[in-house]
Amino acid sequence: MAVALSVQVLLFARLRELAAARSLDLTVPAGATVRGVWDAAVERHPRLRGADAGVRVAVNEEYAGWDQAVRSGDSVAFIPPVAGGVPEAGRPGVHVLLTTDVLDAAAAEALVRTDADGGVCTFTGVVRNHAEGRPVERLEYEAYPEMAEPQMRRIGEEALRRTGATAVALWHRTGTLEIGEASVVVSASAPHRGEAFEACRYAIDTLKADVPIWKKEHGEGGAVWVDETTRTHSAPPPPVS
Repeated sequence: MAVALSVQVLLFARLRELAAARSLDLTVPAGATVRGVWDAAVERHPRLRGADAGVRVAVNEEYAGWDQAVRSGDSVAFIPPVAGGVPEAGRPGVHVLLTTDVLDAAAAEALVRTDADGGVCTFTGVVRNHAEGRPVERLEYEAYPEMAEPQMRRIGEEALRRTGATAVALWHRTGTLEIGEASVVVSASAPHRGEAFEACRYAIDTLKADVPIWKKEHGEGGAVWVDETTRTHSAPPPPVS
């Protein structure tokens, strides 16, 4: 007789709200795939049905396919589309920070700049008071830290490899942010401005596309999760009965 497998499911953003739970302990048949784990989650929480459009999956904090087989003890994360301390300043390399604290772009620039660099390029993303014609009162950011931070580090390493830049900092804030507050700061240093511009652009564009960090807009009509990839919106779930 085949032995059943025990897996932990992690849910984020709108999926967490639909299931009213961040994690689930599920039992699936031997030989089950990630798709089978999702089906078991839907059976436990029917409000998840149909909510897998655009969702990416990770097994043990590494991106995976829906047809990947799972083993007992695996952690399976379902990731909706995405919308530590500070090291010593002036050091080459990649500097990653995921924090609820206020972000300081000047501190990020000081962190990456060395005396051998002639250019420092910094991008700061701030909370604005509107989005696609809708008024916005504040934003709420949620992350999967165990996966987000390694992803951010890999993006930074690739930015340096591609461009020859000296250092890059990728900082992102989580929690509730008010209008005008910085949600993300990316700063890159290089001997010349071209490499600094290129590294900064690659880092922020890839971070926004690939790192499991989600944004929820709060406004007059309520709150809605924003799909940073497709710019579509998910309606707030019905109240839990």
